[in-house]
Amino acid sequence: MGNGKLTVTELTGLIKHRLEDGFGPLCVEGELSNRRPSSVGHLYFTLKDAGAAISAVMFRNSLPRLTFALKDGMLIRAKGRLSVYAQRGTYQLVCETLEPAGTGDILAMLEARKRALAAEGLFDESRKRAIRRFPDTVAVISSPSGAALQDILNVLRRRAAGLRVVILPAPVQGAEAAAVIARRVEQANRWNIADTLIVGRGGGSLEDLLPFSEECVVRAVAASKIPVISAVGHEIDWALCDFAADLRAPTPSAAAELASENRSDTLKAVRSFVNNLYETARGRFSRARALLRPFSAEYLERQFRAILQPRLLRFDDAKEALLEAAAERSAGLRRRIELARATLEAANPGKALERGLALVTNAATGSVVRSAFDVKAGDVLRIKPALGMIDAVVTGATDGR
Repeated sequence: MGNGKLTVTELTGLIKHRLEDGFGPLCVEGELSNRRPSSVGHLYFTLKDAGAAISAVMFRNSLPRLTFALKDGMLIRAKGRLSVYAQRGTYQLVCETLEPAGTGDILAMLEARKRALAAEGLFDESRKRAIRRFPDTVAVISSPSGAALQDILNVLRRRAAGLRVVILPAPVQGAEAAAVIARRVEQANRWNIADTLIVGRGGGSLEDLLPFSEECVVRAVAASKIPVISAVGHEIDWALCDFAADLRAPTPSAAAELASENRSDTLKAVRSFVNNLYETARGRFSRARALLRPFSAEYLERQFRAILQPRLLRFDDAKEALLEAAAERSAGLRRRIELARATLEAANPGKALERGLALVTNAATGSVVRSAFDVKAGDVLRIKPALGMIDAVVTGATDGR
């Protein structure tokens, strides 16, 4: 170029020309981090390894080619070209396709650490304690300049005016962050400065949240005698201290809501309960007075008669019905007796003798003679009419024809 003067645009154009023309299609493998979808549909992210990082983008028209869900910490293989973004003076990898290349180093490390700590019982549900509904003091471990702390303070101010808040400042990312956060948790317990402890920060990349997954922080949170709410990042973010904490909040604002019952709403609920209780008691007393007011001697007598008279009427009706049934039964029995008497009288032998009939028996055998063929000439017969007794000798017997 010689000693000629170049403008920034000219220099950037030369860099863009040489860089983009100097590299053909590329296939780069690295760990995905800091994934940021844009409002117009593009996807920005970073590819990194242990020694370097490069910005990358996948434009909206290439995203339909994705066949898997992207997550920070994944090891992916990106195919595309280098491009220079002149307005910012940066270069980036424009990706056309993405393929999973295995598990990212950070995620693999976190999963191994999670399994080891879980095996010690640090994440057991039996260790977790309930968060106090109406704490006197809430301690917050976070960056004093971060938006997360302001969100927590705003929510606490709105929901629980007068609640005492203690801020324990700590860096929330970087090499020093984990040790300071763990020390703040230990100090809060040593001084017993709060009823509830909130530990957290706002959202960020997987690397930004790593201090909250360091072993010293997880152990400090698990050992805390003060109930801990973990509020690391946004809803999709996670850290290992989430599993050790007594409660995990999806955002710092949600942590503040979980740490403080809405006192105004609670006061309204109590007032409503008192009013309902008063109205219920007043209504019951009014009904009791209304029930007791008419209980005079005359009223009780009327009530007694109202209860007794229907039963007396039912008794009279039952008595009449019983008498009628007994009369009908007696009449039926009398008719049966008369019929039996008539039947007996009709069968009485004495009556038959009075009508001119006689009983004839064989004097020798005493058997009743029922047929002319029961006797023979010379037999002595004994004839019993209604009065007296007649003896006769058979001189002959015919069939009466």
